[in-house]
Amino acid sequence: MIISRRTVLAGSAGFAATACASNEAVPMAPFQSDGALHTASDEAYWREVAAAYDVMDGVINLENGNWGLMARPVLQRYQVHTGTVNRRNSYFARREYADIYRPIHERLADVLGADADEIAITRGATEALKALITGYNRLQPGDGVMIADLDYGSIQNAMGWKAAQSGGRLVRLSVPEPVTHDALIAFYDAAMVANPDVRLLLLTHVSHRTGLVIPVPEIVAAARLRGVDVIVDAAHSWGQMDFDVTAIGADFVGFNLHKWIGAPIGVGVMYIKGDRLKAVSPDMSAESWERDGTGGRVHTGTMNFAAVMSLPDALDFHDQVGPANKAARLAHLRNAWVDQVRPLERIEILTPDDPRMHAGITSFRVAGKTSAEDNKALAERLLAEFGIFSVLRDGVAAGCCVRITPALYNTPGHADRLAEALRTIVQKD
Repeated sequence: MIISRRTVLAGSAGFAATACASNEAVPMAPFQSDGALHTASDEAYWREVAAAYDVMDGVINLENGNWGLMARPVLQRYQVHTGTVNRRNSYFARREYADIYRPIHERLADVLGADADEIAITRGATEALKALITGYNRLQPGDGVMIADLDYGSIQNAMGWKAAQSGGRLVRLSVPEPVTHDALIAFYDAAMVANPDVRLLLLTHVSHRTGLVIPVPEIVAAARLRGVDVIVDAAHSWGQMDFDVTAIGADFVGFNLHKWIGAPIGVGVMYIKGDRLKAVSPDMSAESWERDGTGGRVHTGTMNFAAVMSLPDALDFHDQVGPANKAARLAHLRNAWVDQVRPLERIEILTPDDPRMHAGITSFRVAGKTSAEDNKALAERLLAEFGIFSVLRDGVAAGCCVRITPALYNTPGHADRLAEALRTIVQKD
C-alpha cells in the first residue's frame, strides 16, 4: 500500500469529517515512505523511522513488550480524536461514532485477511482471549484442556477455570529448552497423543516470556486431525511478524493492537472463523440482535472512542514503514546482540537462531541463575550500571530470565551496548 502525503493528511473518512466539523487542524505526519522493501540494515532508512518516535532520554529502553509507543503522527491524531470526542460528548457517541466505526472495523478485517463478521474490536488481547475461553462450549465432563509454561499467566488461569467449570482436567506442559522447529511440533503432537482426552489447546504464537515463536500452523493442523480445537494468543505476533490470520490456520485468535501495531493503549481484536461461530456462546449480556455475530461473543462496555478512531492512523504508519520491513528490522536488532552474546559460555539465549522461531523478543539468563531474585537483580544491574532497561520474566519451567524487546526506534548501537554489558557482567562475576 502506498501512503501519499494526501492520504496522511486525509486519514480515515470518518475522522476527516469529524475534524472538519469541529474546525480542528489535522497534524501532518513527519515520516513519509513509499512502502518499498528496505533492508533491515539500511540505517539511513531506519533513522528516518526512528525520528518519528518521541523517546525518553537517559535510558536505552529495550523493554518494549509491555506496550508499544505510538509514532508521533499517530499520537497527534489520537490527541485530536480525544478532543473531538470530549467536546462532542454523547451527541458524538450516539449520532456520529457508528459511521466512523464501520469502515475502521472493515479495514481491520481486510488487513487481517478475515471477513468483517469474523472479528470484533476489544480492549486488548486478554479481553479477546478470555471471551473465547469462557464462551467455548464444546467441552464435556472429563475432557482435557492443555496449556504450557510459556503461555501468558492470566490466560493460563482462564484455561484452568474453563477446565474446572466444565468438569474437565487441566494438562500442563513445559516447553523443551532448547528446542528446534520440528522438535517443537513433535513435542505438542506427542503431548496430544499422550493425552487423548484433550479437546482444547492454548498456543501462544510469540511467547511474552522468552520470545519463542511457536509453529502454530503445523500444530493447529496436527490438533485438527486429533479433534482438538486451538485458541491462539497472538498478542505479540501481529506487527512484530508479517502474516494474516488465515496463514496461522486457527479458528480462534486474540490480537493486540497497542503492542506492535502502534495504536493507543486499549485496543485489540477477537477473531472467530466464520464456520466456527457456534462453538463460542454469545456473551451473557449480548442483545438478541448481537447473537448471530462475533461481536456478540464479547462485551467490552464503553470503549475508548478516540483509541478506536486512531486505528487507521496506526495502520497507515505501519503500512508506511512496511510490515515486511518492520519484521525484518526487529529480527535484525535481536540478532545484533544475540550473535555477539551467544559465544559467552555463561549466557543462555532462550530462542533458537532459526528465523522461524524468533522475531524481535529474546530472553536470556546467566547459567545457574534461575530464581526471580537473580533475574530481577540482573535487570536492575543492567539499568543502574549500563543504562539499559529490561524486565524480569518468571514462569518459565527451566528458570526465570531477563527479556530484551527492541522497537523500531532502537539501533544496532543499543544492541552493542547490551552485548558489552553482558560481557562485562560475566567477566566480573
